[in-house]
Amino acid sequence: MVPHLITALTGPINELEQRILDSMPAIERWFRLEWMEHTPPLYSSVDIRNAGFKLAPVDTNLYPHGWNNLTQEMLPLGVQAAMAAIEKICPEAKNLLIIPENQTRNTFYLSNIAQLQRIFHGAGLNVRIGSIDPAIKKPTPVELPTGETVTLEPVVRSKRRLGLKNFDPCTILLNNDLSAGAPGILEDLHEQYLLPPLHAGWSVRRKSRHFQSYEEVAKRFGKMLGIDPWLINPMFNKCGEVDFQSDEGLETLRTNVDALLAKIRKKYKEYGINEKAFVVVKADASYGFGVMPVREAKDLDHLLKRGKGKGAPEVHDVIIQEGVLTAERMNEAVAEPVVYMMDRYVVGGFYRVHAERGDDEALNAPGAHYVPLAFTESTRMPQPGHKPGASAPNRFYMYGVIGRLAMLAASYELEATDPEAEVYA
Repeated sequence: MVPHLITALTGPINELEQRILDSMPAIERWFRLEWMEHTPPLYSSVDIRNAGFKLAPVDTNLYPHGWNNLTQEMLPLGVQAAMAAIEKICPEAKNLLIIPENQTRNTFYLSNIAQLQRIFHGAGLNVRIGSIDPAIKKPTPVELPTGETVTLEPVVRSKRRLGLKNFDPCTILLNNDLSAGAPGILEDLHEQYLLPPLHAGWSVRRKSRHFQSYEEVAKRFGKMLGIDPWLINPMFNKCGEVDFQSDEGLETLRTNVDALLAKIRKKYKEYGINEKAFVVVKADASYGFGVMPVREAKDLDHLLKRGKGKGAPEVHDVIIQEGVLTAERMNEAVAEPVVYMMDRYVVGGFYRVHAERGDDEALNAPGAHYVPLAFTESTRMPQPGHKPGASAPNRFYMYGVIGRLAMLAASYELEATDPEAEVYA
């Protein structure tokens, strides 16, 4: 199932899809060589926007939730990828411990944990769920809407290891983005594999660093493919600190917004695009304040009012990112594809659909629902000879390429922030 595009099925996006399909052997070889040099994150998900004239990632999550949105048909792909990942990391592994967010009452989130448990159990591991939530003092079963039960158990920390009572894992899988900081209980685990590593958490990670890495990847990929990297890359500016209470840094923010809008308008003119350019302003770390589309620097005034008042953030590192429209529709509601990966493989995904949002707004908001992408075995088998956009596998292959480019950028990013690498640099 491919949702229709409101943009005519001609122009840059179809030329890009055709170029990607024609270049599949070169693309796959390029990725193989990259993975020989760089280690992919254990798992990731990438939000992609298809504007009809541009296809680009707008967010990359290294602690992806939402695994419960993947269909049963996708599970074998996830199991195979999990087996490949564990074989590389800890081939003698028997036990895996999943550390979730401290969301013991959120059954939708815990359904995601249950799916991860199912995937890694299918990969041949004993899998249990260890909570670092102080409220979990004994094994706590939680019944899910599906009728199955997830049991949260309190973690036990020894001097050098983390586990459960009578359960000693080789590998610990974090599904907690550490936006509140890395807890000490997860530090100094020298005899266990903690995946993703602590420096992948939002206490260290910055969106600007990720998209700087992605820009480098897109340029190299674009050169290999003979395309303008802008077609797959959202431009951005890092603004630095903005204090919404005292207005400090606001003029710099306005100047950066104007400069980025000018660059986008120049590209729109080059490609004959009759859309109004916009940017989105968001916190550089984690979520902070919400994402807001800005078409003129004066539009920032509304954002600044939202940033003031009781409970508002005092200071934020801010990133300004090129806004990418979504031209995809599911039953007339705006939609965007989200691609899920494990190790270096695309394993599935879904369309995030929101009937109450516009094509320039973030769809990851209350009211969104999810329609599984038809990622099957044929996802990785494009169909030569089909017109661009006419074949689901062809369209999904293109999404998978963009997702893997973002995953590769994440591997660059993690290498650059690895504290142990800095010691030996």
